[in-house]
Amino acid sequence: MKNIIITGTSRGMGYEMALQFADAGHQVLALSRKVPQVLQAHKNITCLSIDISLAADLEQVSDFVRTTWYKVDVLLHNAGALLLKPFGEITADEFEYIYKVNVFGVAALNRAVLPYMKAGSHVVTISSMGGIQGSMKFAGLSAYSSSKGAVITLSELLAEEYKEKGIAFNVLALGAVNTEMLQEAFPGYEAPLSAKDMADYICNFALTGNRYYNGKVLQVSSSTP
Repeated sequence: MKNIIITGTSRGMGYEMALQFADAGHQVLALSRKVPQVLQAHKNITCLSIDISLAADLEQVSDFVRTTWYKVDVLLHNAGALLLKPFGEITADEFEYIYKVNVFGVAALNRAVLPYMKAGSHVVTISSMGGIQGSMKFAGLSAYSSSKGAVITLSELLAEEYKEKGIAFNVLALGAVNTEMLQEAFPGYEAPLSAKDMADYICNFALTGNRYYNGKVLQVSSSTP
């Protein structure tokens, strides 16, 4: 059984993934600002109420791993912040916050957890088709999509830096999934996949994908957007 850290577990895919891993017998550290009671009650899930954009909050993660788990097998960056707003109306603080969550938070959590990861471990970052160079882009998502492009490059660089240690880094660039975040970006749009459908795919990839990929970006999309 694996020790698995997942961010963004209060709803959507993160919530579904936490339950799926835990139900399969894995130990899950679920990180989100809001803690769902269902996750908190599961015997295989430990919930921490944290904001990944805050360095002080991330100390709780390293403290838990150091004193309880001692090692991490899978780190799954699922948390994300979205802003739908014309570029000319976005304030500097708003733009910076999107990057704090989607890029800087990912980097900071990697720094906190990597000392406890060994050969065979897997870091999976959930990005977006909007962050893929040459993909269709949508007005109003300049902060979100550009941040998702940045985190792709970060993962590619870390795969190179940690390959001698046997730690794999991969990115899943997702298309539309029926989540609350999708409705915030595309109100009324019905995606072909549910949060549970995509969680099934991501969970399997997190456990096995590092056998086949490292430093790769997989486009997981059956529709546009």
